[in-house]
Amino acid sequence: MTSIPVALGDRSYDVVVEAGLLGRAGTWLAPLARGRTMAIVTDENLAPHLTTLQASLAASGVRSEAIILAPGEGSKSWATLEALTDRLLDLGVERGDHVVALGGGVIGDLVGFATAILKRGCGFVQIPTTLLAQVDSSVGGKTAINARAGKNLIGAFHQPALVLIDPDVLDTLPLRQVRAGYAEVVKYGLIDDFGFFEWCEANAAALLAGDPAARAYAIAHSVGAKARIVAEDERETTGARALLNLGHTFGHALEAEAGFSERLLHGEAVAAGMALAFGYSAAKGLCPGQDAERVAAHLRAVGLPDSVAAAGIAADGETLVGHMLHDKKMDAGTLPFLLARGIGKSFLDKSVDLKDVAAFLDGETVLAG
Repeated sequence: MTSIPVALGDRSYDVVVEAGLLGRAGTWLAPLARGRTMAIVTDENLAPHLTTLQASLAASGVRSEAIILAPGEGSKSWATLEALTDRLLDLGVERGDHVVALGGGVIGDLVGFATAILKRGCGFVQIPTTLLAQVDSSVGGKTAINARAGKNLIGAFHQPALVLIDPDVLDTLPLRQVRAGYAEVVKYGLIDDFGFFEWCEANAAALLAGDPAARAYAIAHSVGAKARIVAEDERETTGARALLNLGHTFGHALEAEAGFSERLLHGEAVAAGMALAFGYSAAKGLCPGQDAERVAAHLRAVGLPDSVAAAGIAADGETLVGHMLHDKKMDAGTLPFLLARGIGKSFLDKSVDLKDVAAFLDGETVLAG
């Protein structure tokens, strides 16, 4: 078992990583249940994991009620948020209660936001069931739903009380989903840890094939990296936490063009976005071209997209930049970009000309064509 603290003063909590943990979750959750019925929010695809969790809770003397939602990004909506909060109120959830989010990033984001606003804030626990959620979205307290204008534009910072990560649940995940989550793993190497990027180059194939040691190490290392950054800059006020958005500005534009659908998964968009961030950095003379190509080659090697075309997007640069104008990081009309001076040397640039970005993306389209 590995326990990683997220040090946030009176909002601190632990992220526990252990194979088989889902079947023992009741031991961890019983103290938070306070002898009351515990609500579990999950989606229709996770019935076997729900059965395991409820059996574990029952073995620890905890009653539970499951709220089962439709899977997919479409559930991060006002309509689903309203239905979920109404159901939690029907169950009599109190401020001192903890709602369990059992699922991927969609469930975690939605439940986090619902509990942030329910009765002006109640507790929740993250039990992430995708690699992407385990290494990224379940840690750090960013919660949100989507809006017509873009992704994650309506939300709140609301930290969980506990995060329980069982790497074994990834055995039921389709390979495409595991690959998408891997994009958020390798991101930590690209941000500021060249040594971890080298580890990823050497071990990605084993991780994606389900090797338990590689999987556990990647999860624990990624969580530790994110916990350190979140503790330093919980609400993205100093710029440190902004580094976690590497690839996301380009990636969210690609997701928006794809209609935030299964056509392009979030991790796939982030992968292409990171390759584009390195490519743009190289084009501007900020980053060695061989570093940009090394990043792209690694993403290709693991089956992730490394360009606009590889992500299945045919839009021109102006269209993609138009999506970027809705980015929640816009500040006084300026959009900060995460760029790189090399692998493990990312930095925030607030002087990027969006017309220049559009021209670069048009070049990407021409090269791909």
